[in-house]
Amino acid sequence: MKRWPLVATFVLFIALCISAAYWAMQWFKPPLRPVVAPPQAGQSALRLDAAAALFGGRQAIATSGNFQLRGVVVANNMTESVAILAVDGKPAQAVRVNAEVMPGVKVSEVQPNYVLLSEKGDIRRIDLPEDVKRQAKVGAANAPSQKK
Repeated sequence: MKRWPLVATFVLFIALCISAAYWAMQWFKPPLRPVVAPPQAGQSALRLDAAAALFGGRQAIATSGNFQLRGVVVANNMTESVAILAVDGKPAQAVRVNAEVMPGVKVSEVQPNYVLLSEKGDIRRIDLPEDVKRQAKVGAANAPSQKK
């Protein structure tokens, strides 16, 4: 029991050290900076027409305003197919696959109802107008069959 005063003094000294350290940290800590949430990136509006093809709807036609598809000639070999295009209201011209329509714009694919143009890696789809599609169907039905 003779050591109780020594143990009590030691415990109180430790408590004093802890208290002094705590209050020193409270007094000398740097001021808090206000925390601001990062700005939210604006989400682009969802295009429902882009998902229409998934559910049986008609795909949106992504056309460039200065190109008009007047006709197509689809060959068995896709590199020999030709698109008839009018650019900027000028007279229509026949352009083969992988040929330039105008500088930087190439015909990348020709299909019976549309043409894909590649402009600096951006693919644009140009569809045939409905009246040209109807004329092509009527012309194909009236064409004489060639038998050998």
